[in-house]
Amino acid sequence: MGLASRAVGTLGVLKGAPVSSLWRIALLFFSIWELDAQTAVETKPLYIWQTGPWGRCMGSECGPGGSQSRAVWCAHAEGWTTLHTNCDQAERPDNQQSCFRVCDWHKDLYDWQLGAWNQCVPVSMRSAGVQRPAVCTRGEEGIQTREVGCVQKADGVPAEDAICEYFEPKPRLEQACLIPCPRDCVVSEFSLWTACSKTCGMGLQNRIRFILAPPLFGGAACPNLTEFQTCQPGPCAGEESLYSLRVGPWGPCSVPLPRQARQKREKMREKVRERLRERGKAKDPETRELIKKKRNRNRLNRPGGKFWDMQVGYQTREVSCVHKAGNAEALSLCSQETLPVTFQACVLPKDCDATEWSEWSPCSKECYDPNGPKGERTRVRKVSQFPVGGGGDCPELEEKEACSPQGEAVPPCIVYSWKTTEWTECRVDVLLSQQDRRRGNQTGLCGGGTQTREVYCVQSAADTPPNLSSLRSREALRPVDSDLCLGVPPDTTQLCHISCPVECEVSSWSAWGPCTYENCQDQAAKKGFKLRKRRIVNEPTGGTGNCPHLVEAIPCEEPSCFDWLVVKLEECVPDNEKECGPGTQIPQVQCVNSDGEHVERQLCRDAILPMPAICEVPCSKDCALSPWTSWSLCSHTCSGKNTEGKQTRARSILAYNAGEGGVQCPNVSALQEVRSCNDHPCTVYHWQTGPWGQCIEDSSLPSTNTSAGRTRGTDASCSVGMQTRKVICVRVNVGQVPPKKCPESVRPDTVRPCLLPCKRDCIVTPYSDWSACPSACGAGGSIKKKQYRKRVIIQFPANGGQDCPEVLNQERECEAPSVCQGYRWKTHKWRRCQLVPWSVRQDSPGAQETCGPGLQVRAISCRKQDGGQADVEACLKFARSMPPLTQPCQLPCQEDCQLSTWSKFSSCTADCVGVRTRKRMLVGKSKKRDQCKNNQMYPLSETQYCPCNKYNAQPVGNWSDCILPEGARMEGQLGMKVQGDIKECGQGYRYQAMVCYDQDNRIVETSRCNSHGYIEEACIIPCPSDCKLSEWSNWSRCSKSCGSGVKVRSKWLREKPYNGGRPCPKLDHVNQAQVYEVVPCLSDCGQYVWVAEPWSVWKVSNVDLKENCGEGVQTRKVRCMLNTVDGPSEQVDDYLCDPEDMPLGARNSRLPCPEDCVLSDWGAWSPCSLPCSENSTRERSAYLLRQPGEEKECPPTAQTEPCKLNSNCFHYSYNITDWSTCQLSERAVCGNGIKTRMLDCVRSDGKSVDLNFCKELGLERKWQMNASCVVECPVNCQLSDWSAWSDCTHSCGLSGKLWRRRTVIQAPQGDGRPCPSQMEQWKPCLVKPCYSWRYSSWSECKSEGARCGEGLRFRNVSCFVSDGSGQQDSSLVDDELCGDLEPSVDGDTRIVLQEACTVPCPGECYLTDWTVWSPCQLSCVSGDDLGFGSVQVRSRAVVAQDPENLLQCPEQELEARPCTDGQCFEYKWRTGPWRGSSRHVWCQRSDGLNVTGGCLATAKPMADRSCDPPCTKPRSLCTEAGVCGCEEGYTEVMTSDGLLDQCTVIPVLEIPTAGDNKADVKTIRAFNPTQPAASTPGRAGRTWFLQPFGPDGKLKTWVYGVAAGAFVLLVFIISMTYLACKKPKKPQRRQMNNRLKPLTLAYDGDADM
Repeated sequence: MGLASRAVGTLGVLKGAPVSSLWRIALLFFSIWELDAQTAVETKPLYIWQTGPWGRCMGSECGPGGSQSRAVWCAHAEGWTTLHTNCDQAERPDNQQSCFRVCDWHKDLYDWQLGAWNQCVPVSMRSAGVQRPAVCTRGEEGIQTREVGCVQKADGVPAEDAICEYFEPKPRLEQACLIPCPRDCVVSEFSLWTACSKTCGMGLQNRIRFILAPPLFGGAACPNLTEFQTCQPGPCAGEESLYSLRVGPWGPCSVPLPRQARQKREKMREKVRERLRERGKAKDPETRELIKKKRNRNRLNRPGGKFWDMQVGYQTREVSCVHKAGNAEALSLCSQETLPVTFQACVLPKDCDATEWSEWSPCSKECYDPNGPKGERTRVRKVSQFPVGGGGDCPELEEKEACSPQGEAVPPCIVYSWKTTEWTECRVDVLLSQQDRRRGNQTGLCGGGTQTREVYCVQSAADTPPNLSSLRSREALRPVDSDLCLGVPPDTTQLCHISCPVECEVSSWSAWGPCTYENCQDQAAKKGFKLRKRRIVNEPTGGTGNCPHLVEAIPCEEPSCFDWLVVKLEECVPDNEKECGPGTQIPQVQCVNSDGEHVERQLCRDAILPMPAICEVPCSKDCALSPWTSWSLCSHTCSGKNTEGKQTRARSILAYNAGEGGVQCPNVSALQEVRSCNDHPCTVYHWQTGPWGQCIEDSSLPSTNTSAGRTRGTDASCSVGMQTRKVICVRVNVGQVPPKKCPESVRPDTVRPCLLPCKRDCIVTPYSDWSACPSACGAGGSIKKKQYRKRVIIQFPANGGQDCPEVLNQERECEAPSVCQGYRWKTHKWRRCQLVPWSVRQDSPGAQETCGPGLQVRAISCRKQDGGQADVEACLKFARSMPPLTQPCQLPCQEDCQLSTWSKFSSCTADCVGVRTRKRMLVGKSKKRDQCKNNQMYPLSETQYCPCNKYNAQPVGNWSDCILPEGARMEGQLGMKVQGDIKECGQGYRYQAMVCYDQDNRIVETSRCNSHGYIEEACIIPCPSDCKLSEWSNWSRCSKSCGSGVKVRSKWLREKPYNGGRPCPKLDHVNQAQVYEVVPCLSDCGQYVWVAEPWSVWKVSNVDLKENCGEGVQTRKVRCMLNTVDGPSEQVDDYLCDPEDMPLGARNSRLPCPEDCVLSDWGAWSPCSLPCSENSTRERSAYLLRQPGEEKECPPTAQTEPCKLNSNCFHYSYNITDWSTCQLSERAVCGNGIKTRMLDCVRSDGKSVDLNFCKELGLERKWQMNASCVVECPVNCQLSDWSAWSDCTHSCGLSGKLWRRRTVIQAPQGDGRPCPSQMEQWKPCLVKPCYSWRYSSWSECKSEGARCGEGLRFRNVSCFVSDGSGQQDSSLVDDELCGDLEPSVDGDTRIVLQEACTVPCPGECYLTDWTVWSPCQLSCVSGDDLGFGSVQVRSRAVVAQDPENLLQCPEQELEARPCTDGQCFEYKWRTGPWRGSSRHVWCQRSDGLNVTGGCLATAKPMADRSCDPPCTKPRSLCTEAGVCGCEEGYTEVMTSDGLLDQCTVIPVLEIPTAGDNKADVKTIRAFNPTQPAASTPGRAGRTWFLQPFGPDGKLKTWVYGVAAGAFVLLVFIISMTYLACKKPKKPQRRQMNNRLKPLTLAYDGDADM
């Protein structure tokens, strides 16, 4: 029902239809729709066949025999698959088909064939919805299509696309394109009107314009290029001439019909008559010509004549009489005395003809090299007939093609390769900065440096037979021209490294040992020594020979090799087995040798065994003393007059005795003991060694040994030698002493064996071949050239080998150059002047006389420069253009005057003085004729003033670069050559070219001005200055007093680099230091130690003097001491010691009373077990010194405490520092260095402690402490030498330059000096005048003997000079100055001095000559190239002379051609000012040229305007808005309905500005409202017009403001004037008034204005 109701709605548009009828229609529609639906259901099948895609083509063979299959199934209309039987079997689609099986080799047989793109169709035409743009700007987008199909390559037969798609996707069938906007024709403005074509009667004037751009892409065609208007200068006095004589063009050249037949018939008959006629006067001119021809036949057959088969013939032209309307009339109507000549001699045209090609020449390359350049072969053909009479040009006479020889017999080509010499020694000094170089001592430098080598080209060693191998090996070393080597040459410089010597480092001295025999095996001598030793802690370069002495000795008495060492004393055992009282202590001993090492006890049998020590065990009432401290270190290492070694030890009272019965405490003095030590004298001796001498041959060795050593092949050492050194005994601070003072057992060696290095002889290559001598073809042979050869050192001598030869380069003069083979044309004599045949000219007047214009020919031949004959082809290739073969000539008639040619002008005695003349004379019978003696007609001499040449020279162009003198080398500040520096700075010279002009401002040779062509002036190239830094500061202190820290030193910037010096290292902006060195340092944690003195005597605070016991205090001194090998030596500041470890300086305790138990001081705490744990404890103990009395007990003798982490128990670990900066040797600039780091032992609370803590725990040390590193070398930029100066860039003119260049051999590295920016230099060439041949302009076209028709016009070729700049016009000079130039104009060697032209007859309409080609114009929009190329155009306009013939005029012509480098022009409308209701509107090109066409017609501004109703009021005009307004200077008064009522004048205030001379204020009553004239250039002012009245006639608001301002200003001026002129009250201020007076006057003046 929905559809039914929709149908009702649709049909309900019928107006006024009753509802019942509408309902019926709806029912009818619904029933029809339902019926259609039923039939549709009935006809649509329920089951349909479905197919899958075709599978891959399968088959056993490639090609069309394959088959492919696809799936076919039956489906219900709703989509599900069903049985096949449900579908109609008759309609079942095929499930198999034959196909083309593609294989890979089909790629060579089939390919896509691409059709041409069709025309670009606008998108708007293809798509209905797209609208075409109303205004075309860039172009319209379009689409173009093409056909693409798969075809067989062989015959183009179409194939299935699937074959080609197997290999390559199908190319696209359509692409976007751009349809350019139509471009209308653009023409220039008209020229001025020409003069009237007639002097009387009715004529025509015309004006012409030319085409600037042709119509493109369907643009508007060009308008008429010519406009005509009639003119009438005045009525003609007589009858106007209606007829003109006209000559036609010359016909083709032809020969007269042969007369040989007639001559044969009459030969016998006429023979006698001919002879008579010859003798007689009346000769047949034709016969005379034949006789002369016969006579000259031999002359024609001279060399070269066979190429110029020239036949002189004749050509004729037609003469007609033409009416001014253009019709031909009878010749008699043209009234003219003599008719023009209708015949002339000519040469029959013949095209150039050449022989067949010769055989190919052998290939220029005679060896086989598949990779090298190919050779070349040529073939030639010769000219058999040269072109004459304007015949066709010759074809190419030589052909070349690349070739490479083939065949087994062809030898392989010689191959060249680069070879290098050995590297020179490594040099460090070249890397030093200027600052380092100035510091002097440059010996012993090490580290990074540079070394160089030479690179040269040699012939590569090929497979050679054995008998030639030695010869080949020498050839393989011979240097050849470097250009023969093709690859990149090897580097000539490289960085190198000299190992820095490792200085010997020794440990500190050990303590002095005991007095021992020098040799314990030989104890006969009673002399003994105390020794102290040190050891070498590194591996120095060159072994230990240069290390300082390692043993020092002091003589001593009573030496012994072995002694008893008391290890400890056992406990005190009282005598007589008592519990207390005096007793003894048994010492525990060990036998030691002089080095302190434990040895067997029996060795000490001769030594005195230490006695038991006396001691005392105190009883309960006795005084209790502490044990003795150990002996202090000896105060002096030796004893002398003023010094004596002492040791001390002390003990203290621990408890006092009872008043009675007990042993008393000793005096204070008895608590300390002193003993002597180191009582040996202070005389220290040691052996001192000199340096090892040179290695010399050891004559003691047998010779067989040395020879055997020499034959060890490539070993660097050839034999064993010997070195010696001096060894002396030295007493410290005294000097050399006899050797017996030093211990002989430690005496160093004086002789050692050494290896002698092999001798190396110098090896040089053989000399290279002599360089080629320069060819003498170009310059004159007066300059003697030289040739050079060189050899190269490939091994430098060493170790006394043979020296190198001094001469490595040789030069010699070249032999006298042979004459360069050149070619020139030789011209032979002109033959007789040939006239037109008699049979042709017999009817013309004066034909009886053999005279008049003719043609003469000559032969030319080719010659070598030395005069020998050569093939003509050689001259065609190498000589200048061919001289002319024919020339017009004149056989004088009887009445003609014959004159000789002019002589040369006589020479002038001096410039500007006198005259010079030239002469000629009458020849033959002319001498007797009176008419020839007329000097007016035939002058025989000519005179002219001598040229007055004055020359002036002036500089031209810029100054050249500053150029240093040749051959100078850069010397450093200390006279040493700097690395790779060619002389870069210092005084040089710069040059400026001089140009010489004559009095006519024509450029001439500079020698005329007595100038050598340049001016030069000194100039300075500033020298580069490197960055300068300070010296190294001192090392800072180690940042930690215990463990590893860092120490730093730095350099500061002293001077920045300039002029391209070495740059500075990167700046540290914090403290401006330039360079840092940071190294780790290790402070010995035991370097400073606390030393505590013994406790003082008790001070009892609890007063019990009777008992002398109780609470008390003990004190002691604690000092911080510097710890040395010999123990604490001197007191230092306390802050250097660790405050944590400082012992107590005082203690409170209880002094035991008599009979109390006395214990010793507590011993050290036992170590905590690791890892720390509070479950573990540590303990310390004391031992009993005095037994307690009765009924008294001892306190505990042991103490324990728990182990607490970071309190009394610590963990330890290694800590590694950062790497140091790379450390170089002091003598190195760069290169390989070492960076170091250190281990630190750190406690678990973060405190650095002595390394022994970590070592004792056996912690793993897995770190590497040293590593190699590299400091980049500062390699300065190295440049090649300057190349030789190039040839001049211009052969003549002002702007020629000579250039020279250099290249970078070594790029800068690191902080090396950068390369200078100037890699090329120029200087001006010698200024030479530019001579050239130039045509004069064509003469007017003249038709000889007639008023109009075909004629000739002529021009000359003359020599011109210019300065080559193109800015100055060329000047005419004598032709002799161009004598060395080949005759050519603008590169064209064909000089054309005459050409045919047409003189229009009166009344004739004709086309002008072609205009010059217009500038090349690009198809572009807003400067963007549209890609349609550039075009230029030329045109011919129509010119008419008579109004009657305008309809017969031809069409104007235009020619367009594509061009390159077109300009992009824009076209815009321009408008002039309105003049009444119109203005000028024109189109202008972007270069300022006014044109017609080019601007968009739709955008043209309005040129006329009109108002409705028209503007009739006085001073009214129609505005652009189309309403009436007033002219400038008038204001509008409007009516109530908005129309103009009247124009009233406005009083205008004119304000002058800068540049105006008006200075008064005027009210302009009558103002002429014309447009102001354009201001003149240079006038820096303009006038403002202020209109005080608005359009409604009321005053404007700003007028009131200005009036108020003016009133205030006036009041201010009056008051100031009053104050300034007021009489002063105080006379003493007169001086100030005087000073103010001028100001007052000045102000008064202004006020008056």
